[in-house]
Amino acid sequence: MQEAVQYRNQKELFGHPVGLYILFFTEMWERFSYYGMRAILVLYLVAEATSGNPGLGWTNAEALSLYGTYTMLVYVASIPGGWIADKFLGQKQSVLVGGILLVAGHGILSIEEMWAFYSGLGLIIAGVGMLKPNISTMVGGLYKPGDIRRDKGFTIFYIGINIGAFLSSLIVGYVGEVYGWHYGFGLAAIGMLLGLIQYLVGQKHLKYVGNNTNKSIDPEEKAAMKRPLSKVEKDRVVVLFVSFILVIVFWGAFEQAGGLMNIYASEKTDRMLMGFEVPASWFQSLNAMFIIIFGTVVAAYWAKRKLKGKISTSLFKMCIGLIIMGTGFFFMTAAAAQFNSEGASAMYWLVLAYLFHTIGELCLSPVALSYITKLAPLKYASLMMGVYFAMTGFGNKVAGLLGESASDLGEYTVFTGIAIFCVVFGLLVLLIRKKLENLTHGAEDNEREISGDNEGFEIADPKINEAQ
Repeated sequence: MQEAVQYRNQKELFGHPVGLYILFFTEMWERFSYYGMRAILVLYLVAEATSGNPGLGWTNAEALSLYGTYTMLVYVASIPGGWIADKFLGQKQSVLVGGILLVAGHGILSIEEMWAFYSGLGLIIAGVGMLKPNISTMVGGLYKPGDIRRDKGFTIFYIGINIGAFLSSLIVGYVGEVYGWHYGFGLAAIGMLLGLIQYLVGQKHLKYVGNNTNKSIDPEEKAAMKRPLSKVEKDRVVVLFVSFILVIVFWGAFEQAGGLMNIYASEKTDRMLMGFEVPASWFQSLNAMFIIIFGTVVAAYWAKRKLKGKISTSLFKMCIGLIIMGTGFFFMTAAAAQFNSEGASAMYWLVLAYLFHTIGELCLSPVALSYITKLAPLKYASLMMGVYFAMTGFGNKVAGLLGESASDLGEYTVFTGIAIFCVVFGLLVLLIRKKLENLTHGAEDNEREISGDNEGFEIADPKINEAQ
């Protein structure tokens, strides 16, 4: 069968398809450009227009409002990006188009004109919308259904994302704050160009993944694209949409990092370390650094837990991730309390908050990406990934609104409220977890470790196969 040939012919490196590492480096450079620009965007907006490194001189509320809207649109654009891939281009070509748009967008941002600022943001929104959902779907497509390596593959992919984020926050952040904001934006464009070149060179390792399924020569794929959704598929879509609520809440809290917490680090944190003032943008690198350090540790913990027969389903991990991340905001509560009493807060509060946020993210985000590739119907694979990123976008907008509210409510109230809500909401979803997992019809029940060419592996439950 074509499917057996597809998985057998994939060259492997360190136990995973080589194509994973092509996508790893493509996404690493894309995230270098995106997070590099994100690290300095709000700081650029609030910087005085008459300073030595002039910004736009906006108020904090104005900057956070634009930040929330922009980051929301970046991810909401994943819906049309996924739809275009499903209907017309396929994921592989859509990633290419997205990369070209991103190079253009970041490049235009380096021009010191307002038309260039808004045009650049628009091109970046379109580029991320085309690239982000489709490259993630391609990662899932590298693995045969039921292959437990899929979650591990997404964790490796996720580490690539955060290597890019870590380097960009340090390099682009430093260049932007010290030498000029627009030099930082231009450096982000160079990073994306490197990612695009690497993606083109590695196409031979992506031969069987991300193609336009509407042009597929596989009769089974064609039939799957044309037939209406089965009851099993509809139930799984319902579970996905419930999980998307978790995603909105999570990112609505987490994305304070680029907004309110970024400004807080700049304005209310004592950043002196042995005579050196730590740039505010450097705190953006903590999340990525912790992911690189703890990514495989957290993945190994969940794998061992699964082998011992303990609860380790995707929904369980996502709920635990939300609770851990929410707990991290109690450290920001302590930071705000210290500022209110002493006039400045210590840097270690931010470090502890980012540590907990990172552990929570590792429990939720790569798992959510993998979950979608397990539950989404083939005909809507990219679209459902696009919806996931759109929910991430709505979470970003919520983050912006919460950040704006700090102008009236104060950071202490906002940070504490976020912490309590995330913990309580995560616990409530845990209470209904089993009912939701019943609707997946065993999508995660048949995973096992697969090595070699994977030939001969099939999902064992005949009821599932019949229903599909």
